[in-house]
Amino acid sequence: MSNSPKSQNADAWEQLFSKYDILNQVDAHGRFEISAAQIKVFREPRLMAKFDHIINLPKIFSDNRLAILPITRGDYVISHFDAYHKLEDSDSPITRVPLPTYIQSLDSNNIPSETIALNCAVAAGIVTEFLQDEDLISTVSGRMGSGSFDFNITNVKNGMPCHVKVNNSQIEIDGAYEGIKGLALFEVKRDLSEDFLIRQLYYPFRVWRSRITKPVRSLFLVYSNGIYRLYEYAFQDANDYNSLTLVNQKNYSIEDTTIEITDIQTTLQNARLAPEPQVPFPQADSFERVINLCELLSEQELSRGDITEQYAFDARQTNYYTDAARYLGLLEKQKDGVTSIYRLSDAGRRILALNYKPRQLAYCDLILSHKAFNDTLRKCFENGNMPATEEVIQIMKQSSLYNVESDNTFERRASTIKRWLNWILGLVNAE
Repeated sequence: MSNSPKSQNADAWEQLFSKYDILNQVDAHGRFEISAAQIKVFREPRLMAKFDHIINLPKIFSDNRLAILPITRGDYVISHFDAYHKLEDSDSPITRVPLPTYIQSLDSNNIPSETIALNCAVAAGIVTEFLQDEDLISTVSGRMGSGSFDFNITNVKNGMPCHVKVNNSQIEIDGAYEGIKGLALFEVKRDLSEDFLIRQLYYPFRVWRSRITKPVRSLFLVYSNGIYRLYEYAFQDANDYNSLTLVNQKNYSIEDTTIEITDIQTTLQNARLAPEPQVPFPQADSFERVINLCELLSEQELSRGDITEQYAFDARQTNYYTDAARYLGLLEKQKDGVTSIYRLSDAGRRILALNYKPRQLAYCDLILSHKAFNDTLRKCFENGNMPATEEVIQIMKQSSLYNVESDNTFERRASTIKRWLNWILGLVNAE
């Protein structure tokens, strides 16, 4: 069991649940409505009601299978809502669509915001290619009122529909492009996650469906590490929040993503083994998310609590992934009193500034400078397949690892080795 302190959100929500007897109110009436004024007594509502991913929900919500949705500009409803959608795998090939040569104000290696990510995708022609629509024009975006509409959303406890009415709630659209065929509404993210809040697509869809006669298309764009992952969803029943289905998914890059197996082999041969750092050996299976965390921290220093609240991590994952990035020398940790503050290292900043191919190979070099990873990949090339977990553990036991002792710990860390090496080998298929 984690001994991590509760977040400010979790603590404030527990007080609110106690004060208003929210669990019993939901059991008795199927829902509980709460105002921003009631929430603000304990903490700022914009921080207390923004949970973009299931993992961000306070414990009292997740333990009781609850979610929260806005229904007016100052009111929210809490119930057993099926509010999130699991993001489908984005393993389709990467299509290269370069920026026009005359564009000087956009740098494909410097994407500091969702807005810049979308602007790059538009300027390169990625959005036009994906939508297969002509003469796209940027139209409505930013914050606006929702007007009035109602919908059904599934109750996760009994599978029955819950009826929700919305009246002038605030919505936000990251970008909207109207073409000959329809209006495309974009939700843009720079963080990799397993799911997303359907409301971010559904509320804008309902608003603009009632205002225009053209089809309204719901687009989700995730940018990280030079790759633009585009998803188009359609709501099969406009009145059903949970009726979204994936229509199309494609991956794009502005840069050349060609990496050959010889590039990986050369990096392996040239890697200089480094002493093992006094940092826990990585237990963070997704190397893409290690990179993504570094991208997040490239803009500002963040505390452990900030990372947990702003990113799709729980407190334990924050520890694992920050330690993994520190193990590679990508992040630094400092103490501010009792608070741990994380920032991108000079080495991490240099790598993030590289073009796509040298950046990926620089990450590979950092990984392969550690004996356990280096020896395991050599075995992989010798045998033609990834070594079994037992063989990886034997390699680890010969690598003087810091603070890895029990059999269970070796097995969990061996999983990370195999996952990171599969990420390296997967780069060869990036084109």
